[in-house]
Amino acid sequence: MKNSALFQLIRSVRPKQWVKNTVVFAALIFSQHFFNPFYFIKSIIAFSIFCILSGGVYLINDIMDIEEDRIHPDKKRRPIASGKLKATTAFIAAVTMATCSLFVSYYLDLIFGMIASVYFISNLAYSRYLKHIVIIDVMVIALGFVLRAVGGAVIIDVEISAWLIICTTLLALFLGFGKRRHELILMNENAKNHRQILSEYSPYFLDQMISVLTASTVVTYALYTMSAEVQAKLHTTHLNLTLPFVLYGIFRYLYLIHQKKGGGNPTNILFTDRPLLINIVLWMITVCIILYF
Repeated sequence: MKNSALFQLIRSVRPKQWVKNTVVFAALIFSQHFFNPFYFIKSIIAFSIFCILSGGVYLINDIMDIEEDRIHPDKKRRPIASGKLKATTAFIAAVTMATCSLFVSYYLDLIFGMIASVYFISNLAYSRYLKHIVIIDVMVIALGFVLRAVGGAVIIDVEISAWLIICTTLLALFLGFGKRRHELILMNENAKNHRQILSEYSPYFLDQMISVLTASTVVTYALYTMSAEVQAKLHTTHLNLTLPFVLYGIFRYLYLIHQKKGGGNPTNILFTDRPLLINIVLWMITVCIILYF
């Protein structure tokens, strides 16, 4: 079973990474429609579409990066790079997944379909060109998170909050530059052979970027929770009680980056670092209690 093409294909679409698509639910939660069955089902469908679409993107990315992945200590074990999954099989699956998910997205909502298309096209552009441009490479990754968050708002027809876009952008950039730092440290002299753009970065430069984003993310979230406009809209003045969880989450992630040499895969960190996982769950519970009860 583990050697079958289907099993290797499932591995290649990286189901664990689909947790990133949960950003689709941000608009549902903060618009206070989480317990609305109609909106909840539409958000689930949007989440599923982005999962299938991102799975297709991962397949195409692995096909394009097959040579670079083969010299990476971890990525060389991926099905396509290791030869366990044929590139032609992966390509056919990617085209099928992308076509079906985009068709359904346009069927549901024209604007949502356009957002899904931009997400797919920007990821293709990233895999082919944009990942070779310093800073832009990480900004495109952040754009993917923003598009998913905006898509989550569009699909349930709620106002797209500027705070949602700003907070999502800053957090995604923070994670993106943290990932670049991990790759640079992990690969050392072979970094530029695996990913040419890494030659444009240095640990010091990335640490400066991460420091700026750390402060910006915390301050922006704090301003969001204390905004008079937000408090009036959400009918609560207690959202600032969630700030300690955000602070701990960012500090814990910095600890894992600098002290534990992590950060290469934020999703793996989420599933393997118990304190961080518990903190995120507590943040979500606190947010729901404040907004709904």
